[in-house]
Amino acid sequence: MNKAIIGVLVLVGAVVLVSCGEKKEATEEKKAFSLSDTMMKRIELADAGIAPVRSELTLVGKISADENRVIKVYPLVGGNVESATVELGDYVRKGQVLATIRSGEVADFERQMIQAQSEVLVAEKNLKAAEELFESKLNSQREVNVAKKEVENAQAELNRIKEVFRIYGLGKSTHYIVKAPIDGFVISKNINPGMQLRSDNAEQIFTVGQISEVWVMANVNESDIPKVKLGMMADIQTISYKDELFHGKVDKIYNVLDPDTKSMKVRIRLDNKGYKLKPEMHATVSLKFDEGGSMMAIPASAVIFDRSKNWVMVFKSRTQIETREVTVYKMLNNVAYVQAGLKEGEKVISKNQLLVYDALND
Repeated sequence: MNKAIIGVLVLVGAVVLVSCGEKKEATEEKKAFSLSDTMMKRIELADAGIAPVRSELTLVGKISADENRVIKVYPLVGGNVESATVELGDYVRKGQVLATIRSGEVADFERQMIQAQSEVLVAEKNLKAAEELFESKLNSQREVNVAKKEVENAQAELNRIKEVFRIYGLGKSTHYIVKAPIDGFVISKNINPGMQLRSDNAEQIFTVGQISEVWVMANVNESDIPKVKLGMMADIQTISYKDELFHGKVDKIYNVLDPDTKSMKVRIRLDNKGYKLKPEMHATVSLKFDEGGSMMAIPASAVIFDRSKNWVMVFKSRTQIETREVTVYKMLNNVAYVQAGLKEGEKVISKNQLLVYDALND
């Protein structure tokens, strides 16, 4: 019996010694972990620091031309469209011919011009004759004054017709030439050769606009109205350029609600270099604003989600790297706001941290 007890004790002692040896080997192996020079070059470190908690409001809108840089061209006369020399989307220069209209009204203006010029000549001859007769004592001063008045009336009518020609841009023909009022793109075109135009046509035939600077008109839900302020920076994304962000700012808040959608419009102004943004494009607008308060912030890329928890790799030295659980409040773009688990000034690995995580926790 004593021999059996001694044997059991010896066996238990051997198991304990083996177990301690394994723990010692594991501890020594863990202590021996060190980042190689290659890995040190591949990782990036970021400091945990206190930052204001920011949030984001996402709006839906569309691109539109700056209304202050858009001119609608209306037909000033009726007639038959002989030619339309530009197409929708063309870039035009100020004064460039857009269309030619053959018009009976223009022909009538030309007739009025010729008649007014003739009446001025006749009135001037009558005045000269009246003055000569007055010098010869063959008529009175009253007749001279009447002749002068006729000259003034005839000249006034001629000036009126000339002003009409200037306003309409008419020349010595029966054609009315439609010209571009500014440099810009043809945003709309409602005219084609052979079309008959009425003089009382209330629809524009061309719209020319400059789109080097454009607007984004976005809708704000009623519940989000208090979050929107003038001057807020905005990021704009479009379907056409999914990987490109355009930047602008809120420069006008329309303080009325649409009765149907119960939303309020805001306007974001932004530069349009290269004319990438086209009027009527759909746009997604992200407005950044402060929630209030501060919190620990680190790059979102530093957070590892594993086993239903969030972890970061806290770097102290190449041989001292700690896997630490953190409580993430939220992530916004490339920033993670951490409620618990980190102290200000601690360094976390923000690039290739998964390789280190796997090496330490496998």
